[in-house]
Amino acid sequence: MARKRRELPFIEGLEITTLAAEGKAIGHYDGMVVFVPMTVPGDVVDVQVRAKHRRFMEGVAVNFVKRSEMRCEPTCEHFGACGGCKWQNLPYEEQLRHKTAQVRDQLTRIGHLELPEVCPCLGSAKQLFYRNKLEFTFADRRWLTYEEIAEGGNIAQSPALGFHVPNMFDKVLDIRKCYLQQDPSNAIRDFIKNFCIENGYSFHNVREHQGLMRGIIIRTASTGEIMLSVVFNENDTAKIKMLLDAVREAFPQITSIIYFVNEKWNDSLTDQTPICYAGKDHIIESMEGLQFKVGPKSFYQTNSEQAYELYKVTREFADLKADDTLYDLYTGTGTIANFCARRCKKVVGIEYVPEAIEDAKINSTINGIDNTVFYAGDMKKVLDNAFIKRNGRPDVIILDPPRAGVDEPVIEVIMNAAPKRIVYVSCNPATQARDLALMSSQYRVVAVQPVDMFPHTHHVENVVKLERIQ
Repeated sequence: MARKRRELPFIEGLEITTLAAEGKAIGHYDGMVVFVPMTVPGDVVDVQVRAKHRRFMEGVAVNFVKRSEMRCEPTCEHFGACGGCKWQNLPYEEQLRHKTAQVRDQLTRIGHLELPEVCPCLGSAKQLFYRNKLEFTFADRRWLTYEEIAEGGNIAQSPALGFHVPNMFDKVLDIRKCYLQQDPSNAIRDFIKNFCIENGYSFHNVREHQGLMRGIIIRTASTGEIMLSVVFNENDTAKIKMLLDAVREAFPQITSIIYFVNEKWNDSLTDQTPICYAGKDHIIESMEGLQFKVGPKSFYQTNSEQAYELYKVTREFADLKADDTLYDLYTGTGTIANFCARRCKKVVGIEYVPEAIEDAKINSTINGIDNTVFYAGDMKKVLDNAFIKRNGRPDVIILDPPRAGVDEPVIEVIMNAAPKRIVYVSCNPATQARDLALMSSQYRVVAVQPVDMFPHTHHVENVVKLERIQ
């Protein structure tokens, strides 16, 4: 016999008291924590619980009994359905305050670290149109919002070009205007979608793995250069040419048109070959007089202006001397390495992605920097005691790992190398706290500076300066 589904409670008049990790807001009911998205402290809401667990519940606000005085009006019409900018209803000063508290909490609670005073989170000058890269996904049927479904009626099932609905890999919210990237990003997206509809191009169905159009990636550089990458599900040369020629004619300011033919089930492009259809195979970013080559698969911080502030903090914390050897681990395209190179004797960069390392070498060359060396490979395999013996013991190490943090064997090698200072740049303070705890027997935290790279989101970048204990 089928198990009877448990009826989930409806909570009236729940007061939202605080913000929690990952941008969630919480209230308390019947001795349990209740997570309610898209609310802010001070809201009083009626909540329909969607999931009940042993120690907490998750629900959605179906009615606002009282709106918080802290609440502000979201800019974007897609707020609530799109999961990208969950804090648009929270004043920016409050966002920064919470990010500072989040860093302090995770470093102390997870890492059990003794901290100096945590500096207030460094805010972004731009809170809208700050991203230099956006990825949009095609779908043969757009996601219908809960409001549309509740209204009923005859709703046309039109295709979509937009963002994935949170926690739903096969659902895409059609985007009419996004406030994250400057012009002509919205115009390019809309043109491609309309052209494909008008000319009978099929949109991808992820479950059936059918449909020509899979996605687009738009990069807008601080130099004014624009790169468009289009991802196709099959190599239909006639339709590819017709679309890309139309884009080229409509947007002559695009300096690089790239396409991928990805016939795999998954969306990853790391193992796919980019094909340059028109213009250059890269764009150029600029920072403090330095130029950086960015290819279609290169990593570059997605908030260019705030990346400059982040790197200035990193360089200041490194406190480089003229005869120092610097190791820049997880160097990417060598942005930090080249940014710091003129302050020290030698820079050694390591990165997993070979294409990024090639870009790092080119970035040194085009900027006339001759004291950098770069290596590609798995950090656990490349960085060992023999490597350090060949390249020289580091005086300073800069770490800028992915969200998963630093592998423990790498930390062991770093500890054996015993640099005077370590600067740890992290996009995930939780894994950063874990790694710092592993270093705490030999290193103490002397400075902490959160940096807001992503306004209106819960994400925060954090820079920590460590000094070796004498």
